[in-house]
Amino acid sequence: MTDQTHIAAAEAGHINARLVTNTAHARQAFPDAPHLLNNANMGRAFDTISNWPGYTPTPLVDLPEIATHCGVARVVYKDESTRLGLGAFKALGGAYAVADLVREQMESGINADEVTVATATDGNHGRSVAWGAQLAGCNAKIYIHEHVSKARETAMQAYGAEVIRVQGNYEVSLADCKADAEAHGWHLVSDTSWEGYVDVPRAIMAGYTVMGREIIDQLGKDELTHAFLPIGVGGLAAGVAAPLWAHMGAQLCNLISIESAMSCCFADSIAAGKPTLFDITEETLMAGLSCGEVSLVAWEILQPSLSHSMAISDEAVAPLMRWFHERSPSIEAGECSTSGLAGLLQAHKNPQHWQSMDFDANSVVLLIGTEGATDPDLYAKIISGNQSHAE
Repeated sequence: MTDQTHIAAAEAGHINARLVTNTAHARQAFPDAPHLLNNANMGRAFDTISNWPGYTPTPLVDLPEIATHCGVARVVYKDESTRLGLGAFKALGGAYAVADLVREQMESGINADEVTVATATDGNHGRSVAWGAQLAGCNAKIYIHEHVSKARETAMQAYGAEVIRVQGNYEVSLADCKADAEAHGWHLVSDTSWEGYVDVPRAIMAGYTVMGREIIDQLGKDELTHAFLPIGVGGLAAGVAAPLWAHMGAQLCNLISIESAMSCCFADSIAAGKPTLFDITEETLMAGLSCGEVSLVAWEILQPSLSHSMAISDEAVAPLMRWFHERSPSIEAGECSTSGLAGLLQAHKNPQHWQSMDFDANSVVLLIGTEGATDPDLYAKIISGNQSHAE
């Protein structure tokens, strides 16, 4: 199959793409406030993470063939497939929050090996927490739901974490994790926030801001006009949006959240003007985006900064994974990594969406490659053409 065939297959799903214009969007200075993800949080995270063993900025890859196809000036892809040997951006967040938490406990006279952290995950966040716990010398309990693959479970166990599988979806696994953590005195390290639980999710987002700082440095003289931000609960999107906003101020580029139509809690929330629950009845192939509840600390950053919210079907995922694999040089792009490119292509195919999002020949577009082959078996099946939907 040719490159153009893969692109055409991805664009064919444009009729199923949903675009919501954010009426709360306002171009204004970055709100560098103490209760938000702020410059001080971001600076501490970078200072810590940049000194971790194995740290190096991940590549920002130009995709000139996509820029030409869409008629824009430049398309760049932040490739997180090599991040700290964990193969996903989430290596930055959970591990940083664990390090921060263990540091606080040790300052209170508690040894690291007496600390237990717990989280619920679809896979990559759990790997980050497990790796961070190993690095910090504490214990980790990782809760996964019934749809998480065996390969992702094994990857977390490889870092010494105890993995507990529960029946139901992500929200069920999170509820079980919260209840057990409270009962046993464990420290919850969730990337989802709720009333009364914001400090740890904000620390996780601070870890993610390292990506944004790297992107700004790697872009050189070019300024972004658009950024597609993959979104589940919102941590990654806010973690990239905040440093871009701090850097660009009132000239912040158009930020477009991109999520699965099967779990579009953000599109619904932007449309409603407030956080809204989404009842997930079918699992998306983009497992890391399968979340039905908005993170409140992410919402604080994203509600005023997102220009649009976009929800896409799974149709584009498999062909775009194959396109990344077959291009030269090849890029290892996991399921969620295709979301931004899918959004760009589907917007390009829809003249109303393209105009609404203010694309033109001078546009400089950022895509986030969230992960590599974090589930090698699934990746191999998709690349070989043996699977194209969640099972």
